[in-house]
Amino acid sequence: MTNLSQPLLCRLIEGQATEHPNALAVSSTDGELTFKELNDRANQLSHRLRALGVGPDVPAALFIQSSPEMIIGALGILKAGGAYLPLNPETPAARTSLILRDSKASVVVTDSRESDRVPQGDWIIVDIDVPLPATNSREQLLSPPESTIDDLAYIIYTSGSTGQPKGVQITHANLLNLVGWHCSEFSITSADRATQIAGIGFDAAVWELWPYLAVGASIHIPDAPTRTEPELMRDWLLAKKVTICFLPTLMAERIMTLEWPENSSLRYLLTGADTLNRYPSPKLPFVLVNNYGPTECTVVATSGIVKPVENAIQKPTIGKPISNALVYVLDEDLQMVPPGSAGQLFIGGEGVARGYVNRPVLTATRFVPDPFSKKSGARMYATGDRGRLLEDGQIEFLGRIDDQIKIRGYRIEPEEIISSLVRIPEILEATVAVRGDQPEEHHLVAYIVTDPISTLTYRDIQQHLREHLPDYMVPTVFVTLDRLPMTPNGKVDKGALPEPDDDNAMRDDSFEGMESPVETRLKGILIPLLKVADLGIHSNFFQLGGHSLLGAQVLVRIRESFGVELSLKTIFDHPTVGGISAEIERLILQKLEDIDASTSGNAGAQAANS
Repeated sequence: MTNLSQPLLCRLIEGQATEHPNALAVSSTDGELTFKELNDRANQLSHRLRALGVGPDVPAALFIQSSPEMIIGALGILKAGGAYLPLNPETPAARTSLILRDSKASVVVTDSRESDRVPQGDWIIVDIDVPLPATNSREQLLSPPESTIDDLAYIIYTSGSTGQPKGVQITHANLLNLVGWHCSEFSITSADRATQIAGIGFDAAVWELWPYLAVGASIHIPDAPTRTEPELMRDWLLAKKVTICFLPTLMAERIMTLEWPENSSLRYLLTGADTLNRYPSPKLPFVLVNNYGPTECTVVATSGIVKPVENAIQKPTIGKPISNALVYVLDEDLQMVPPGSAGQLFIGGEGVARGYVNRPVLTATRFVPDPFSKKSGARMYATGDRGRLLEDGQIEFLGRIDDQIKIRGYRIEPEEIISSLVRIPEILEATVAVRGDQPEEHHLVAYIVTDPISTLTYRDIQQHLREHLPDYMVPTVFVTLDRLPMTPNGKVDKGALPEPDDDNAMRDDSFEGMESPVETRLKGILIPLLKVADLGIHSNFFQLGGHSLLGAQVLVRIRESFGVELSLKTIFDHPTVGGISAEIERLILQKLEDIDASTSGNAGAQAANS
């Protein structure tokens, strides 16, 4: 295998072009490139970019969809000594302009399909498809300035908590550590056939390219429809004889539910980007590998094989730290917590980025000195993620610290609810969101994708969850979807989840009539308010369109009809007709007992006085 200790990634690819010029490097519906063709076109671009001022630590934007031209563009920028800045052409123009200005990129590399969509600004647009003069050199750039491993290789902008994107600066040293670990861990050779599926602005695209090209393996790019359809993706992987592939978590979970032939060429299915909730079937002909890592730590910080497990109680782990990565589980005082205890994940080692573009305060806040390292100046990155170290050294991911939900005084971990939901065999995908504009209105809504032949009912799900979770963690509404919406980065798009309504919310079909006078009288209160024809004892106030304003009216009428005071919290905690009735009966009984006690007390006092 190629020696990955060499200083620059582009030199490794140049070596492949010299040793195996006619070997396939990139294949897509747009055509194919050999290593020589890839290297020659990237060389031509590098001369042009160098003339425009691109060099060490100088960013050049890459505004191209996934394609052979995208790879030529990225490699050409690296060869010019610059750092490539991938921009998704589907991103709104205002955000793209903001990133270009913030990064101070003076050049935007694009192609003929996207050149008209590049926002106007103080940057030069280089169309990679425009023919270059015959005199334009295809030779390597040998003249200084030459990048070193401490210079930037790429910059990727991620969403910021303030709403402003922030640029993560990754050096050649960071990138080479990822490449070296990957090629060693998965025994990558020139015979491998890998994929490029992630969007250009997602850091997984970095991982999909450079380890394979560095050792002479080929990259295969599917068309747009294939990227989003599990059946098409499986068939394409089989047809292209792909041996190793990365898929975002949701797509990986979908594709694992399909039938696969035993003679598949696929050795490894790599996944990441979101929480993995499902174990692979023992019938799958490939190995599933779960990976975790923030953009700030060069794509992957932990990795581990996920073996088939039946009736698992715990969701799959995120594995162990990769080569030269350090992962700590720390408390608020940056002290290590005992194994098995939860804390914030901090990542140190060779993958930690230089910092954020033009954000020194944020860089100092998130990239802090590593007190556990013996290396001078070592830093660790505060991920904002929660996890715990297990006895076998694997790490369990517990979700984002800022994703914790607080409802009516209870602190809730959405991941725990999701994990319980996907243990139900008929539920293929799930996520949880909070609905309600005001804190007193907040309630949990579960969004689920079920097997097409599922006969699962509302009561089935509720019963299962109540066996594993406390009542306050059981969602009051279950919305069924054909598929969970995904962001371009392969995560669940919480913002695209629909509001519950009569068409998408599950109803309890096991109708049971009223049994007590309280239930019958409450039914008479609720039917005109909810505008429904009938109610059963399991009918759910929120499923039928109830909300806090209607709830306030219900409380007034309950007080007038029964003479007891219920709180809005009671309706949220016990949203069914039967549940509310039980609380009314409890308060009536308590009121009667208080009257009896008071009467008995007065009678006793009169007897004593006489």
